[in-house]
Amino acid sequence: MRASTHPQALRVQAALGPSFSVVEFDESTHTAQEAADAIGCALAQIAKSILFRSQTGKPVLVIASGVNRVDEKKIRALIGEKVERASPDFVKETTGYGVGGVPPLGHATPCVVFLDEDLKAFPTSWAAGGTPNAVFEIGFGKLVELSGAVVADVKK
Repeated sequence: MRASTHPQALRVQAALGPSFSVVEFDESTHTAQEAADAIGCALAQIAKSILFRSQTGKPVLVIASGVNRVDEKKIRALIGEKVERASPDFVKETTGYGVGGVPPLGHATPCVVFLDEDLKAFPTSWAAGGTPNAVFEIGFGKLVELSGAVVADVKK
């Protein structure tokens, strides 16, 4: 593990500020399981960013615990309209990051953001840092604050 120098990761670092460190691994952190394996933490401690698109085209970001699947019906109830998983092109265009590296903050377009309440169980979580092998560690309260998320029950 080392400080990341990739331009995408440096954008995340700038959004986070100097109190945090975006680090990168030689191995992939593209999936929640790969990230947990590389970091050496519990899968549930991974804060994975999943982008949805509402029926009116609104980007909706769900930051979910690595062990949870997102319940689209719960997201629909929260925003009042249907959502579908965003295409890789919509993800890149909306966030500025590719699938597997989408951080929970610092996106090109503001998103409606929901944070999985299950992540409260951990002193810190690990989130994607802009590339498929960059991550950063963050506490629950700071994640809520910096992402602008509403804490909710989002799991299936």
